[in-house]
Amino acid sequence: MKEEHHTMKKTKKLEHWKIIAAYLVIYDIIAVNASYLFGLLLRFDLHYSAIPKEDLSAFFKFAPFYTVFCLVIFYVLKLYNSLWRFASFSELNHILVANVIAFLFHITGMTIFCRRMPVSYYVIGAVTQIILTTGIRFAYRYINLMRKHREQMADHQQRNVMVIGAGAAGQMILKELKNTEEIKLKPCCVIDDNSNKWGRLIEGVPIVGGREDIIASVQKYHIEEILFAIPTASAQTRSEILNICKETNCDLKRLPGMYQLANGEVSLSKMKPVAVEDLLGRDPIRVNMDEIFQYIQGKRILVTGGGGSIGSELCRQIAAHNPAHLVIFDVYENNAYDIQLELKKKYPDMKLDVIIGSVRDSRKIFKVFETYRPQIVYHAAAHKHVPLMEDSPCEAIKNNAIGTYKTAYAAMVYGTERFVLISTDKAVNPTNIMGASKRLCEMVIQAFDHKIKEGKADEIPQLFTHWMDSRIHNEETTEALKRAKTEFVAVRFGNVLGSNGSVIPLFKKQIEAGGPVTVTHPDIIRYFMTIPEAVSLVLQAGTYAHGGEIFVLDMGAPVKIDTLARNLIRMSGHKPDEDIKIVYTGLRPGEKLYEEKLMAEEGLKRTENDLIHIGCPIPFDTDEFLGELDELMEAAYKNRDDIRERVQKVVTTYHPA
Repeated sequence: MKEEHHTMKKTKKLEHWKIIAAYLVIYDIIAVNASYLFGLLLRFDLHYSAIPKEDLSAFFKFAPFYTVFCLVIFYVLKLYNSLWRFASFSELNHILVANVIAFLFHITGMTIFCRRMPVSYYVIGAVTQIILTTGIRFAYRYINLMRKHREQMADHQQRNVMVIGAGAAGQMILKELKNTEEIKLKPCCVIDDNSNKWGRLIEGVPIVGGREDIIASVQKYHIEEILFAIPTASAQTRSEILNICKETNCDLKRLPGMYQLANGEVSLSKMKPVAVEDLLGRDPIRVNMDEIFQYIQGKRILVTGGGGSIGSELCRQIAAHNPAHLVIFDVYENNAYDIQLELKKKYPDMKLDVIIGSVRDSRKIFKVFETYRPQIVYHAAAHKHVPLMEDSPCEAIKNNAIGTYKTAYAAMVYGTERFVLISTDKAVNPTNIMGASKRLCEMVIQAFDHKIKEGKADEIPQLFTHWMDSRIHNEETTEALKRAKTEFVAVRFGNVLGSNGSVIPLFKKQIEAGGPVTVTHPDIIRYFMTIPEAVSLVLQAGTYAHGGEIFVLDMGAPVKIDTLARNLIRMSGHKPDEDIKIVYTGLRPGEKLYEEKLMAEEGLKRTENDLIHIGCPIPFDTDEFLGELDELMEAAYKNRDDIRERVQKVVTTYHPA
């Protein structure tokens, strides 16, 4: 196959050069005749009518013979074989020799066979012919050289760079910038907050000042790219400096972290673009991965909603901790299929099953638990879009509250060791039905945990028993509930950066479309965390749980959505309100200006991780709650219009906006 390909390539090149040679022959025919015709014209002051008929007749009579002679001489001297893009003095000599021979033939032939022409005719004709035949051939080389020169100039166009940080990492980056020719970045200045370094040089580059000098230095040195090279900087320091940098509209890159400095891995290849999470102003959550590994390794694990943003990341991190069996349960087959393909490719030896179904389907969810007997359940299946749920409140109750009830009930029946509910800060003093439904979910698992600790799990009502068959509701089920030891826990966090339906993907789409970017209110604030952080919290909670807790992440200071939108616009290379407009659309139904992480009456307890806290359960009458929940679920399935009022009676902290 290679030989055949090589032959085809060679044939194409040959055909290409044949075409070029043919064009060159045509050009030479015109050039050799035009040259001497020009000599004749110039002899008679460029007046064609002034040329004697005898001279003109002699020219046209001799032209065919001279043309053939020239082509033969040019061919013999290989003027049609040379690679003219590499033309040099050797080719020039060949051209001169060919033209001298042609000149001598022209004088001799014209004088003997036709008539004697003026001397100027021969001289001008010969000179013009040399110019034309040489020019066309060397023009090809010249054009190629110019093209290559332009490409080289473009390749060597360097971008002016500012390095922030005059420490060890900054020095390594500067050394690489100075010593690597392939890197088209020119370090112009260094910024460092240590005033003792100002005015000095590092790798020949001046340290011009601290963070307050960033904007002025960008303008002075015409900086196009800023490299943040302080891996030891705290999250707050990094956020403060990067927030100044983003005002410059320069490209921003930074080193991911301290570990690269410790491992000697500091290099330009390790620099990554600054992301929105770098501007949050808090350190990323750290979890004890050894604890998580010991807890998950060798366990059968079920993730409901495993195709979603949080669910799929849960599956990725669980798969990396060597579970005995991972079962993904999701109602949306496209997402489930994507995560299935990803995990099978990365962990081909892992035991993996992907099941399509709804947590609202009692028979389906019980069948899944009966078949796979999961030891740990991460319940991420839920409706989460606030405005959509405001328009379909019964669906929020059915999917979130009832789905959690049925999944948690099946977990107890089939001996699940631990059940982790994914909750939200919107469950705190909710003003929308989605938040209220998630508070119901928290209350469900707290009620179940309370019943188990009392040894009365068999008293938990099996809701909608008229839908159940004997495989779900029978004496074995009752006996299993008496032995239930499941530990129930909820994990509550804020908005997740980059999750499906979150503001970041929405803003990015709006920016790509040229705007406007829509913000509901200029003062609206939210707590944010990254998807890996959220999942780390969920996994860590699974190791800390003893039953009934609500784990809360310390997410630092809240972020204004308006500020977030402006940062994204700047990081996309645009100016807010100039290139991309920001439009305020007003608060949506059920939306509030701020979110709370914990109800005041819950209080907080610390854990081994300083960024993870436990909310003490709010006491409520479990039996009364379960009875009210039975009525609430029936109303939801009947799609009652007064569902909000019914929810408000059960969730007393729910105050519809």
